[in-house]
Amino acid sequence: VQPEESGGGSVQAGGSLRPPCKVSGNTESRTCLGRFRQAPGKEREGVAQMRSSSGFTDYAGSVKGRFTISQDMGKNTLYLQMNSLKSEDTAMYYCAARAWLQACTYLKETVFTYWGQGTRVTVSS
Repeated sequence: VQPEESGGGSVQAGGSLRPPCKVSGNTESRTCLGRFRQAPGKEREGVAQMRSSSGFTDYAGSVKGRFTISQDMGKNTLYLQMNSLKSEDTAMYYCAARAWLQACTYLKETVFTYWGQGTRVTVSS
């Protein structure tokens, strides 16, 4: 399984971005996928996760109501719709997958197995 992010960029505060993550390899709707971010000088933090087979989604409190995670199984692509962006959303954004058929539990990087290289998002105020 290999996640690959794209679609990052620069946007003004209040704007929107929808960076996709193509997940290649042995993918399955019962496997949990997640999005993480790491701001300069800070630890990597969980942003959102989902399990397509059940429709389960989970968000960090800081993005709840502004970000939406979704998955297009036909395209093997995970999306993160980011609205009402703030300067504090500036970070490198990563896509991750848990091991085969693992459900979503804790939104922590330690439980995710496969990682993409990241895409940079910069929000200017």
